[in-house]
Amino acid sequence: MERRLSAILAADVVGYSRLMGANEVGTLTALKAHRTEMIDPCIARNGGRIVKLTGDGMLIEFPSVVSAVECASHIQREMRGRNADVPDDRRIEFRIGVNLGDVIVEDGDIFGDGVNVAARLESVAKPGGVAVSSSVRENVGNKLDLIFEDMGDQDLKNIEFPVRAYNVVIGEGPAKSKGPVGGAELEEAEKPSIAVLPFTNMSGDPEQEFFSDGISEDIITDLSKVSGLFVVGRNTSFTYKGKAVQLQDVAAELGVKFILEGSVRKAGQRVRVTGQLIDGASGGHLWADRFDRDLTDIFAIQDEITQTIVEQLKIKLLPKEKKAIEKNPTVNVEAYSFFLKGRQLFHHSTKSFLILARQMFAKAVELDPHYARAYAGIANCDSRLSGWYNLPIASWEILAITEKALAIDPNLAEAHAASGVALANSGKRAEAAAAFERALVLDPNSFDANLSFARFCVTEGKLDRAIALFTRALEIQPDDSQPPLLMQTVLRSMGRLEEAERYARLGVKRAEETLRAYPESARPAQGAACALAALGEKEAAMAMMERALAIDPDDNNGRYNAACCYAQLGETDRAIDVLEIWSNGVGGEQKNWFMEDADLDPIRDHPRYPALLAKLDLVPAA
Repeated sequence: MERRLSAILAADVVGYSRLMGANEVGTLTALKAHRTEMIDPCIARNGGRIVKLTGDGMLIEFPSVVSAVECASHIQREMRGRNADVPDDRRIEFRIGVNLGDVIVEDGDIFGDGVNVAARLESVAKPGGVAVSSSVRENVGNKLDLIFEDMGDQDLKNIEFPVRAYNVVIGEGPAKSKGPVGGAELEEAEKPSIAVLPFTNMSGDPEQEFFSDGISEDIITDLSKVSGLFVVGRNTSFTYKGKAVQLQDVAAELGVKFILEGSVRKAGQRVRVTGQLIDGASGGHLWADRFDRDLTDIFAIQDEITQTIVEQLKIKLLPKEKKAIEKNPTVNVEAYSFFLKGRQLFHHSTKSFLILARQMFAKAVELDPHYARAYAGIANCDSRLSGWYNLPIASWEILAITEKALAIDPNLAEAHAASGVALANSGKRAEAAAAFERALVLDPNSFDANLSFARFCVTEGKLDRAIALFTRALEIQPDDSQPPLLMQTVLRSMGRLEEAERYARLGVKRAEETLRAYPESARPAQGAACALAALGEKEAAMAMMERALAIDPDDNNGRYNAACCYAQLGETDRAIDVLEIWSNGVGGEQKNWFMEDADLDPIRDHPRYPALLAKLDLVPAA
């Protein structure tokens, strides 16, 4: 019997018996057409699996709660259009309920309270509407361009405790602006959504690129703190950097109503920042302004841009959101410049870039000893340098740095996440879990917190939670190769082979895209090689792993990944050769991987395996 965490969608046709009684053939024909032409493709597009069909309903399982709600809202929106010219007494309308919960899987079917709640939520949904549980509402957060109306606690049939339910407001499409520039009145049928494109560097100095990118990223960060606004993540927005694009096309591709674009010109101690808020549907300007200020006013400029967008989109800020946006991380512009340089380098996350990023963050701290985010930057660099590249940085050193950051700002999510990694490496597992949980409470949109916690959950054997966190990380940064590549390994260990293959192929695709952009990055190549090996594509896997080792031949974790890849491909002699070199610089945690990793099972019977165990002080040589 298998258990897993799933998003469950339950749907049925409103008044099915009446429709069948009035016109049986016509009803069945129309229902089949809706399914074939729109519903089934929508389910497939969102990664769903049809568990069962009844005459008037369906039960669908999704690995992602966001995908489930997106699919449900799309179906209901499309059905409105399909019913526009159909007489009321012949219209096919659905009620849909969505829940996130634990399910029991047996012979392809799913059972349990998670399923029962979804079915009962469907019964309280409005005709043509979607009702979701509080667990769905909390996990979707601001990731979809939807409004959730609180329906209060619902007493559902045969469900022991009341369930908090929310009605999903299904809009007709993108909101459009009305009126002249500066006085736009926006339709409020749906939550506003926005993408902040990388601001153009107008300084004439390529070395100042970090500054314009940093301002863009900080505006994204500030806007992400606003619960009434959906903001496209940094990595996705930055895929448009340096490209000549039509803003209306970008809005359509990203599914947002508004685009913010701008430019930065920095000269000496003066800075000019321009910003334009664009209606994604019409391409018209809703707001435009230019700020000519002293460089020391850069934080005030960012605040003004953020506040203006909030005002233009008629969003009401919660008191804590207003306070968070107005809080300046430092008053030292030079320290801020070093921080921006460090953050730009950190995003590449190769060994050399991480070392340089750490130097930039350390310089920022030197200039402003009370710069919490810079301390967190140092800790995050050290966590990756020690965990990914095996540099001898003690966990207690990283913890000391996170403690400095948290002493200055106890609500700094990235410091809690870095602390979680260091605590886990120190063997303080319960404290690590608490640190990760705290990081996600403070910033559920943190890619690093979700990814690090997911990896931690794998080591704890909490695979369902790991899958949910990997999925969330992938939703935040859909262009990153790490979540799908790591997730395919976990899914394979759980016997979910079809899903594993799907994520393996997605991960390989994302890794290839990353390697085209950053050919000096070895980690995407390592992960892609292992995924290709799992897919049985030996030639491609070997070529990709050789590429990874050529990029960074001194990466000891890379050697371990290579051994796993070779073992899976039947190249056991090569796997042992690599492991013998790897064993010269291995740590205690990695010894546990070595003993437990199923990918290395093919080498357990190799004649040289006992000597390798002895070298690692695991068992005496035979």
